[in-house]
Amino acid sequence: MTPTEILKSVLTEQYVSEDGDEYKVELKEGLTDEQIDEFAKGLPTGKVPAEIRELLKFASGFEFFGLEEVTFDGVGQFGFEEFFPHSVQLGGDGFGNFWILDIDKKGNWGSVFYVCHDPAVIVKHSDDLTQFIEHVNEFGKNGNKSNLDIIHEKVVMTIWSKDNGFIELETARQSSDTALKKFALSLPDNFVVADLRNKPNQSGFAWGKFGPNIDKVKRHETELIWGIEKQVKKGFLSKLFGR
Repeated sequence: MTPTEILKSVLTEQYVSEDGDEYKVELKEGLTDEQIDEFAKGLPTGKVPAEIRELLKFASGFEFFGLEEVTFDGVGQFGFEEFFPHSVQLGGDGFGNFWILDIDKKGNWGSVFYVCHDPAVIVKHSDDLTQFIEHVNEFGKNGNKSNLDIIHEKVVMTIWSKDNGFIELETARQSSDTALKKFALSLPDNFVVADLRNKPNQSGFAWGKFGPNIDKVKRHETELIWGIEKQVKKGFLSKLFGR
């Protein structure tokens, strides 16, 4: 199904909040062709995929209880370009964490990620925008059993505390995977690698495990592979003499 088709399919759904209040999806007004053309200027190729243009003309987003508004036109709003050079900010949870859609340099709209700052974790949330809308619908129906809630409440903590999602650099450099090996060989020796290619939803990595400074983060030009600086702890004398 296209994003427009799945969105239309959930308009008749009736949800019930934890307080017992009933609610439905409330659409935000669609964009005109001129507005979509202006929106396209912020995309890597300056073009909007046909199914996204169809979606934006139908609705620019929607209101959903329990989330900040979901928007489809939030290009250039998120920042965090070291990890996601081109993205659409789909929504936030009200606590400074966001769902964003990654766009590659060819203009393809790809996977949706949940970017959390406390703990500092990035998680693959949905394969694409269609599935993200399905996951929001699932959240409305199933609450804490939904993919959205499980990631929000549990997965981020598991990745941070038990499985930080990184591959040691030397392991990546010796990989039989050509793309991974070539990327690893391009990194300085004090880096680790995160690889989310072909990974299932709820996979991720602890982007802030080695400190909040992300200026040196490297993103593969075309793949979901990142290099994170593994800062070396300085001894007392090194700190004292500025080494």
